[in-house]
Amino acid sequence: MTEIAVDVVLDAKGLNCPMPVLKTKKALQTMGSGQVLEVIATDPGVKLDIPALLKRLGHELLEMREEDGTISFYIRKK
Repeated sequence: MTEIAVDVVLDAKGLNCPMPVLKTKKALQTMGSGQVLEVIATDPGVKLDIPALLKRLGHELLEMREEDGTISFYIRKK
C-alpha cells in the first residue's frame, strides 16, 4: 500500500449517517486547495455517501481503504 501524505485527519468512528458526511464537508471547508483529508469512519453507509459528496463538490477521492470494520478515505481538496 502506498503511503499518502495527510494534512488533516477526521475521526468519525462511531458516528452514524449523516454525521460523517457533514463533518467531512465541514473539514474540507477549512482546508486549503491541494491538502489531503483522511476520514476514518465505521458507518458502512459512508462507502456510498462520501464518494457522492466528493463528486458533487468536485474534490478528488485518492483512495478508500477498508479494514476490520473501519473505512478510511483519502481526499484531496480541489
